[in-house]
Amino acid sequence: MESAATVLVVDDDKAIVELMRDFLENEGFRVEGALNADEAQALLEQRTVDCVLLDIMMPGQSGFELCRHIRSTSDVPILFLSARGDDVDKIRGLGLGADDYIVKTASPAEIVARVKAVLRRYGTQRTSRDTILDFGGLVLDVGAHEVRVDGKEISLTPKEYEILVLLCEHPRQVFTYEQLLARFWGDVGDKHTVRVHIGRIREKIEPDPNHPEWIVNVWGVGYRFEGTKR
Repeated sequence: MESAATVLVVDDDKAIVELMRDFLENEGFRVEGALNADEAQALLEQRTVDCVLLDIMMPGQSGFELCRHIRSTSDVPILFLSARGDDVDKIRGLGLGADDYIVKTASPAEIVARVKAVLRRYGTQRTSRDTILDFGGLVLDVGAHEVRVDGKEISLTPKEYEILVLLCEHPRQVFTYEQLLARFWGDVGDKHTVRVHIGRIREKIEPDPNHPEWIVNVWGVGYRFEGTKR
């Protein structure tokens, strides 16, 4: 997967785009470059890429805004590449759905290694939209948009369904409140918004919603789906 992957590098500094192009192409990647968010969005509408390496501070639309836009339609891996090492920026970037945050003081070799790592993770986690996710008592037919609990089909709202699919596609992975908010509400809302939707899902899939077995709390952080694919 790595040798065939296409990486989109978005940075208003052309020298950085070309530097990353040299290192990534030397490792067998195909590379597309964009100097601003508008160029990146136009390219993403025309071509399929496997990973986005994204600067934060750009003229016009920022990297944060572009990340939010990409996440509204795609789960392509996104790595922020920023001159800013502040924890606040890192938390915000990951909360918007980015897969990694790299400070530009990192060596090009380290950046390439982290691109490879996120692509490996993505390759093992990505689920075909035709896949059946079978956890025994809970089964999701993603292509048919159906959820069954102990053989009985249940009804979920579109947002409840998408949240459940995300959790089931990544068993044992913790999703923070911020990640869920950014992905499904565009940062409009708060932890209570997430709790209400998770509570509704639990009422429909859990044998005892007050003592959940499938979607468990990671206290102070978020939620994790407990299950093993069959």
